[in-house]
Amino acid sequence: MGSFSPSSLFASLLLLFSNSRSSLSETSYIPKSRAQTSALPRGDVDLLEFPLNLEYLEAEFFLWGALGYGLDKEAPALTMGGPPPVGAKKANLCPFVRDIITQFAYQEVGHIRAIQKTVKGFPRPFLDLTASNFDKIIENAMGRKLEPPFDPYANSLNYLIASYIIPYVGLTGYVGANPNLISPQSKRLVAGLLGVESAQDAVIRNLLYIKATPRRTLQHHGGRAHRPRLRPPQQARCGSCVKDEGIEEGAEGKIAGNVIAGDENSLAFDRTPEEILKVVYGGGSASAPGGFFPKGAGGRIARSFLDKVY
Repeated sequence: MGSFSPSSLFASLLLLFSNSRSSLSETSYIPKSRAQTSALPRGDVDLLEFPLNLEYLEAEFFLWGALGYGLDKEAPALTMGGPPPVGAKKANLCPFVRDIITQFAYQEVGHIRAIQKTVKGFPRPFLDLTASNFDKIIENAMGRKLEPPFDPYANSLNYLIASYIIPYVGLTGYVGANPNLISPQSKRLVAGLLGVESAQDAVIRNLLYIKATPRRTLQHHGGRAHRPRLRPPQQARCGSCVKDEGIEEGAEGKIAGNVIAGDENSLAFDRTPEEILKVVYGGGSASAPGGFFPKGAGGRIARSFLDKVY
């Protein structure tokens, strides 16, 4: 395994929280399949379109971080003419982490394609992937200003910390959407998306858990590692609700380690679209764009919250 660059942020933030590849090119996108939209209930269409916001976000962050370019080069038709993101760039990743993030990137391209084959979708929203935006989100989670500022592109560890924010919110959204879907076709799609998003989350948590283990072991043996606690960014934006777990909070309350997040029955947490918007907007309101979506997220559900204000 490649080595991670050390980071002063590590001690605080981690506590909570085919040999050949074929390119997914523009030609692999089949717009005519969007005709299936008319066969689905209106509510299903809205719930399937909403997660496109997060899939666009994940695809751009992973593509740029691993390969140094985004959807405009990898699969331009999937953007549906939406504006390119700002601030995204190739991250300083070790070979091991770069390989994993590259796999994630291609998976996210596939997710966008699968959704757009089922529903009409909408153009890629304007995304803010600047280091300063991530720094603001991490500072909000930690409750203090960081010096030097957090830069997700600086090294493998920082990138994994930043990456954890994104797939996890997506998978909780799929868990929340599933019981509200009517069509078997919709449920099948969400089940497939949820399976891969959950696997991505597990991989990221595992890598962070490995990095945290020496400090956790030190604590068990009477060490005095500096271990300030904080809320994960997702929980912080939900107010009093608890829909996240750190990696050292204990599965079922019976052990210190917690490599997989789950509720009191070890079931996946769920989120509503409103709760997701509160997280990705960064300000705790589904009606006030910001964070990763400075101009707001796309789709009827997200726009309905803006209509209430504007």
